Amino acid sequence: MVEISTEQTFRRHQKVVAAEDLRGVPAGTEGKILAVSGVTWIRYHVLFHNSVQLANVDGASLVDRGEWEDRAREQRRAERKAADEALAAEVRAKIASGEMTAGPAAH
Repeated sequence: MVEISTEQTFRRHQKVVAAEDLRGVPAGTEGKILAVSGVTWIRYHVLFHNSVQLANVDGASLVDRGEWEDRAREQRRAERKAADEALAAEVRAKIASGEMTAGPAAH
């Protein structure tokens, strides 16, 4: 059974991002809430930046734009950290094999 949103998460005119691929809207596409409707199932009518309008979008398929940007920033930070750690491991391996010295280059 699919879970549906029963509480209003977003408000009219709020800027959001598609958290998953929707019909005609790839994940990551920004949009704006045009209308909020529903009593037992809260759903949204959204105009996305690619000019697609979707009605009856469940709140679980959307995320606040600021939260989306925070997620992207954290992902970039994690990727940089992983790249730095990989480079450090490579340097340590070269030092251990004698291929590289730990000190400054000799003149």
